[in-house]
Amino acid sequence: MSTFPFGVEEFQEAVVDPFTEETGIEVELDTGSNADRLSQLQLAGGEDPGVDVVLISDYYAALGQEEELFAELDLDQVPSVQEVADFATEEAYMGPAYSYQLYGTLYSTDELEAEEAASWDTWGEDALSGRVALPDISVTAGQLMVSGVAGHYGNGPYDVDVAFEQLGEWSPGVLQYYSSSTEVTNLLTQGEIAAAGSLNGFATNLMASGEPVAWVAPEDNRFMATNRAMLAEGAGNPEAAHRFIDHLLSVEGQTSSAEIVGDLPVNLDAEIPVELTEVVGEIADDPVQAGYATLDPSELVATRDDWVARFAREVSGQ
Repeated sequence: MSTFPFGVEEFQEAVVDPFTEETGIEVELDTGSNADRLSQLQLAGGEDPGVDVVLISDYYAALGQEEELFAELDLDQVPSVQEVADFATEEAYMGPAYSYQLYGTLYSTDELEAEEAASWDTWGEDALSGRVALPDISVTAGQLMVSGVAGHYGNGPYDVDVAFEQLGEWSPGVLQYYSSSTEVTNLLTQGEIAAAGSLNGFATNLMASGEPVAWVAPEDNRFMATNRAMLAEGAGNPEAAHRFIDHLLSVEGQTSSAEIVGDLPVNLDAEIPVELTEVVGEIADDPVQAGYATLDPSELVATRDDWVARFAREVSGQ
């Protein structure tokens, strides 16, 4: 199985070990970034890819589908898929979502109220100039931010002309366009910034440790990203792969992953630990009802390179 390079030990404990204990199927983990792991599949070209299950973010899942690097799942072999939220089984993807991430604002409770942190206009406030951070478009939070700005100030989540113009106006007051969660948490805990546009997961450990920080959803135009469980084209162990994905989506797998890994679960019957609900509140019960939406991968794959170049040129000044 191919997966992300972080939280590997926790994922092993939460999902892999119980699966092996239940089925007797041994799982070998291969880790790396989304881009690196997709490159490995591209080199294989659908023939003996060396992996069966690929856990990958939604944009890269869509990119791999365009290149026919993934195969259709036989959902009859994945009965747990009947228990997950509708957004987890969007037809745009060949594999289901097993977790999701919400975009919002991570902020200092000593300096801001939740309502102010939720406002899109906050990023342009003179009083906060030089004391905010925003994600680079190259990271997951970045595209969600761009689409949120596009939706709030423009004609929808893909109106990047308006988004880049607005972000460009804010840019002189942005201390840093970050590319890792560590950068953000350090800036916030050291008091260098009062707020950062971020994924909800950035707040979990900070809030649990008692730091004076909180996370809040935007006032409107709320977007989320999903992580997908994909079957590699040419996989050598498709039956075992289906069984693993079924376990990953099960109540047991999702509850354990939420508790140990910190992933927001897509299974509607999974138990959500207090550490997660303290960050996102009732949004975890039904993110769609709370106003969150996923982005259309067909709008992102073809435009990605152009938008990344424009962001560097028009927003971050790189």
